[in-house]
Amino acid sequence: MTKTSENFMPTPDEAATLLRERRTINKFKPTPPPHELIEQAVEVARWAPNHRMTQPWRFYLLGEQSKQKIIDLNVDLVLAKKGEAAAKVKRKRWEAVPGWLVVTCKRSEDPLQAQEDYAACCCAVHNLTLFLWSHGVGCKWTTGAVTRDPRFYQSLDIDAQAEELVGLLWYGYPDQSPRTKRKPVEDILFTRD
Repeated sequence: MTKTSENFMPTPDEAATLLRERRTINKFKPTPPPHELIEQAVEVARWAPNHRMTQPWRFYLLGEQSKQKIIDLNVDLVLAKKGEAAAKVKRKRWEAVPGWLVVTCKRSEDPLQAQEDYAACCCAVHNLTLFLWSHGVGCKWTTGAVTRDPRFYQSLDIDAQAEELVGLLWYGYPDQSPRTKRKPVEDILFTRD
């Protein structure tokens, strides 16, 4: 397909490269990406496949106050479990993260629909992270202990009865980009006649 401004389509090699090179980022440069870029990423995320068009995802862009509530909660959890030194290290690391986004999934009383909705939200997160990666912005998708604490929902004014957490996403320009390996295809692809 010819690439024009009206109908750009990446080549198969370009798409494969984007998919293969996206990495989880743990260390970020301090400058946050522009707010407009995050809005564009959410716009792209919402095009993820979702059975019955439930569009179950919710995105919460955290400002400084919300970010600080989560940091304080996490520091309290680490302090209780690992002590003051570990809590100080955790606070310093988390305060250095430039961008914070929480993704939730609307709950469904139908177990099958709930499973499909959660999977759709995971696809939406993947869309978002790939879009940001294509703009030089990395993400870390975390579901650590702090996100499972009921106070996490309370501090962000999210109704835990109506929504479940899919992930806390950190984002920013990578300071380091790790290299990883994957199992070879022959170890994970099985043919059945």
